[in-house]
Amino acid sequence: MKDKKILVISSEVVPYLPQTEKAVNSFLVSKKINDFGGMTRIFMPKYGIINERRHQLHEVIRLSGMNMIINDLYMPLIIKVASIPRERMQVYFIDNEDYFKRNDLLKDKDDILLKDNDERMIFFTKGVIETVKKLNWTPDIINLHGWFTSLFPLYFKTIFADDPVFENSKIVSSIYNKSFEGSLSKKIIEKIQFDGINQDLSNLSLPDFESLTDLMVKYSDSVIISSDKIEKSTLNSVKSHSKKLLNFRDSSNDDTLMKFLLKNTD
Repeated sequence: MKDKKILVISSEVVPYLPQTEKAVNSFLVSKKINDFGGMTRIFMPKYGIINERRHQLHEVIRLSGMNMIINDLYMPLIIKVASIPRERMQVYFIDNEDYFKRNDLLKDKDDILLKDNDERMIFFTKGVIETVKKLNWTPDIINLHGWFTSLFPLYFKTIFADDPVFENSKIVSSIYNKSFEGSLSKKIIEKIQFDGINQDLSNLSLPDFESLTDLMVKYSDSVIISSDKIEKSTLNSVKSHSKKLLNFRDSSNDDTLMKFLLKNTD
């Protein structure tokens, strides 16, 4: 893993958010990569609940100022950065007042999905890609964590497929247990198509957890099962795409995990 560049993208990372399975694993995987000689950069949304003063976030002026076009609207992109204490890891935060200023993460206080999660996902996806391009930091591996990052492989393999920054990058998606019922807005298809993506998106006619995970796996290079509570239907969907797969037990072994990641750089 020495000198390999790994871009870790997650909706949750400790110590900035509570210790959920995804938040802890996103941090631990990044730390293990660093411990094995790799170089990581972590990207996550800047939710309003994150205390900027306590975690010493500061805006990166040279990276901020871009506008992401979301469904024909210009949405300002703000980039903030912090360093995880006692670790050699930088965390970049994707921010926008309309999408991320609120304290809610992905659900409201009644445990209902936020109505604009589809646009927040698109903004986050495009914001990460454009920021990495501006950094001119070429990752060997892009490790995604959770359903909120599920549009990234689609955008990466279509409208950003010929970008020299990502020419040799491979996508490894970490899949977790089902974390929501219901579905996102059904208008997500037309909002994705607005960006010039013309692939078959019929599986998103009902954009629920299963269909988003299926889309994520379809456009990924490899998959890691990162929870021991994966639903059978999700696991069957993952296996149907015949991707390189690391099971949950093996993903818990540091050496095995690093070897699996390295195979994606060959």
